[in-house]
Amino acid sequence: MPLDALLQEILVDPEDKQTLWYFEADSLLYNPRLHRAYPVRDGIPVLLIGESREVSDAEHAALELRTDEAIHTGSR
Repeated sequence: MPLDALLQEILVDPEDKQTLWYFEADSLLYNPRLHRAYPVRDGIPVLLIGESREVSDAEHAALELRTDEAIHTGSR
């Protein structure tokens, strides 16, 4: 389920307050600076640090290769 357009404009990481990469196909918001992934459940982003997961270097590299698929949030 896609994120609402307004949410895409305003969502930032709760820790560093910077943009996230949204991968709709994976229902995932990703902070490439902190290597942290947040789930999106039923179109609702779960931006709780305790609900996030650390991303390995290999997964980070794979996500970087897919940046053309990502929507960059927090443009507002």
